[in-house]
Amino acid sequence: MIHVFLLLVYLGTGDSRQLVSGDMYFRSVDDCNYFAGRLAKKYGNYSHLSYVDPRDRTTAYCVPKLVNPQNTKVY
Repeated sequence: MIHVFLLLVYLGTGDSRQLVSGDMYFRSVDDCNYFAGRLAKKYGNYSHLSYVDPRDRTTAYCVPKLVNPQNTKVY
């Protein structure tokens, strides 16, 4: 078992918020945060909040997880 960082990607807000990806595991928190930032970049900046449909707002972040690397693809 090893500790890794799981990238979670959500689409939408409030009650319509849905997990759209929760299966990308990274050895490095820096790599995980890089992809989280890239995925959320399109809609992650809410400075023009009124232009982005709430269903299209993306949130991505990394959480630590303990996984078996023989059963889990780790990037």
